[in-house]
Amino acid sequence: MPRRRTDSSSGTAELLNTLGDLTGRILDRIKVQQARVELAAALQRQVLAAELPVLPHLHVAGRYAPARDGLDIGGDWYDGFLMPDGSVGFVIGDVQGHDVEAAAVMGQVRTCLRAVATATTDPAEVLRRTNDLLVAMDYGLFVTCSFLRFDPVTSELADARAGHIPAVWAMADGRCDIVLNDGGLPLGIRAGESYPSTRRPLTGVGAFVLLTDGVVEGPSYPIEEGLEQVAGLVNGACRTDPDELAAQVIKVADLTGHSDDAAVLVLRYGGLRDERCSGGSQDKRQGDR
Repeated sequence: MPRRRTDSSSGTAELLNTLGDLTGRILDRIKVQQARVELAAALQRQVLAAELPVLPHLHVAGRYAPARDGLDIGGDWYDGFLMPDGSVGFVIGDVQGHDVEAAAVMGQVRTCLRAVATATTDPAEVLRRTNDLLVAMDYGLFVTCSFLRFDPVTSELADARAGHIPAVWAMADGRCDIVLNDGGLPLGIRAGESYPSTRRPLTGVGAFVLLTDGVVEGPSYPIEEGLEQVAGLVNGACRTDPDELAAQVIKVADLTGHSDDAAVLVLRYGGLRDERCSGGSQDKRQGDR
């Protein structure tokens, strides 16, 4: 009997040592993961902190919602900036993956797009050159995005997309479209890919709304249903303040049961001066982030 008690005590001590070692390893991994998440979040905040352009007849607002899983960070982003020829570039995109690498690549892609846009402002050419750069850098991740060029002189909007989900375009006269124009492969997959572009005049009053798939798609929520939900929402609110509209659209993500991050970019055009003069809603000009 005494010998059995000795063996039992020894086995218990060994088990406690093993448990202590495993606990230490788990805590170390948690700390590393938390550090990675904090780094990725810092990268994303830096990108989304940039102010969106303010234009006389086109007001822009953005929204971003992080992934619901606290240990994940996504590669979704939006951006807007003035280009050398006086036009304005807008982009929304999503990098494959949910980690610090995706967030880092997102920052690199944003920089590439801005750099390429100093040489050409044609959306198709911007995407083509950016794609070739990403293929050459061989990140191993692909990127979906839409790039738009707005000409404030002609009020023409030109856009091209690289594997990204369609935009939603609604007009105050009741017309509303899910914009299914042709696109090319996501960026970073194959060199030499071409990206068709579409040009459309922004006349009257309306809203052009860009999204990432985290807004409209979830585990049991098909993307078609999500897009229809957004289309119905935008169609009924395209005269509203763009910041308010962006806030309403991002809430569609709550219906999908998604775990992905989500981004929305609203381009609201026409009628803004008249609405301000008549005491309508004040345009905040820039979305909260």
